[in-house]
Amino acid sequence: MYIDNIYTLYTDIHSVLDRGDKLNINVSNSSTIPLYEQIQNQIKAQILSGCLTPGEGLPSIRNLAKELKVSIITTKRAYEELEKEGFLQTVAGKGTFVAQQNTERLKEMAMYEIESKLEEIIKQAKSVGVSLEEGIEIFKSIYEEV
Repeated sequence: MYIDNIYTLYTDIHSVLDRGDKLNINVSNSSTIPLYEQIQNQIKAQILSGCLTPGEGLPSIRNLAKELKVSIITTKRAYEELEKEGFLQTVAGKGTFVAQQNTERLKEMAMYEIESKLEEIIKQAKSVGVSLEEGIEIFKSIYEEV
């Protein structure tokens, strides 16, 4: 598979966050997923996995845009969407931080979204005659590849 224009951001978080972990964001211009959504999904995943914890700061919209070589509007939209979903909070004059919200509730919301998407896929699979065993095999195969 050929991937064109992937930019990776490994921010030295010592200056941005309270700890020395790395914020890892990869964006691809050739992906069918919009850039803001790629950024949003990766930050959300790092929050849900515990890589980013409540109260930790994120790079400014401007710095993130510069590092990823994307528009400020793109990073602003990603941050705004994450704020709407309760993952981030912005404090005027101080920056953007991982929200203090209950992590379990955020995981529950993410699970609901996954279940809804799986339900849609299962309906589509059933409509073309895919058996449960075949579906499980497809799921396992893709799961192991990702």
